[in-house]
Amino acid sequence: MLDHVFLSVSDLGRSIGFYTPTLAALGITTRLDYDGKDGPPGHPDLKGFGARGRVFFWLREGMVAGQAAHVGFVASSTAEVDAAYAAAMAAGATDNGAPGARLHYDPRYYAANVLDPDGYSLEFVYKSWQHPQ
Repeated sequence: MLDHVFLSVSDLGRSIGFYTPTLAALGITTRLDYDGKDGPPGHPDLKGFGARGRVFFWLREGMVAGQAAHVGFVASSTAEVDAAYAAAMAAGATDNGAPGARLHYDPRYYAANVLDPDGYSLEFVYKSWQHPQ
């Protein structure tokens, strides 16, 4: 299990404006700013997102290699996948796979894919077998 992910972005303000509504659709609404000067020498400023008492997705300004990362975010329902996709598109994402079943993985694997403003691949995923009724 992962504790956190850092993603380098070209424009922190633009990325915060994109990720705030996109992740809110998944219930990821906690925001935390970390001032790099509080860390060891050379530590970057970080903009964090999280939920349920954990901040786990961090943005930092830096070199961007859009196709170098793919991040899959857990959704709690197909409706949440749809909402995250719609929020991302409204915030400026590029479509990379409309919401629907991903039959090549499993008929119960429901997801949507977008590219963020820096070209990073994002996936919003609902796997019904991982969410007991």
